[in-house]
Amino acid sequence: MDMVWDFALRLFLAGVMGILIGLEREYRAKEAGYRTHFLVALGSALMMIVSQYGFTEVLKADLVRLDPSRIAAQVVSGIGFIGAGTIILQKQIVRGLTTAAGIWATSGIGLAIGAGMYGIGITATVLVLLGLEALSFFFKSIGLRNLMVEFSAHDKETIKRVSAKFHSKNYIVVSYEMSETYSEGTAIYHVSMVIKAKRMNEEGLLLMFMQEFPDITVTKVI
Repeated sequence: MDMVWDFALRLFLAGVMGILIGLEREYRAKEAGYRTHFLVALGSALMMIVSQYGFTEVLKADLVRLDPSRIAAQVVSGIGFIGAGTIILQKQIVRGLTTAAGIWATSGIGLAIGAGMYGIGITATVLVLLGLEALSFFFKSIGLRNLMVEFSAHDKETIKRVSAKFHSKNYIVVSYEMSETYSEGTAIYHVSMVIKAKRMNEEGLLLMFMQEFPDITVTKVI
């Protein structure tokens, strides 16, 4: 009975660690939130417990050997399918890599706690949260972020002004596409751009368009 309570504690603690990481992802409005991370950590802990203690009756037979690490290794490989499902590739923009890595790390935390390594599991959880939040805070000004914007305009001169804006030192144009359609005899130019920008998110880019280019219709910003 004591072992049953110990197993229940492991599952509970693994689930709590998963929720903590998932809440951070939920706060960031990412694809996988606290429920996904809870299930990943809980399931990983359960698989580890089964791997270590689920075959005790079989081991009583002579000449039977068991490698308890085999199920754990399969968990690490299998969790990649869930992680891959959170990665989105659109044109030259990749989204979800951090969430996928977080799910992978959460499975490792679940395995550690499932193996009874409480200190390692809790420490890893704290480090994951520090890595997600603290690193973003201290190094947010370093590096460029990929953003894609799609907009339309009736005037080519306006599009030239937008292009000149994004060819300044604060931006790098990764790709540029333009098509032309007609509505009631009037030409409409549709532009899709992938840019790299510092210190800017989707809301900031949309606000910039509204303030500096009021005659442009923005259809998508991601």
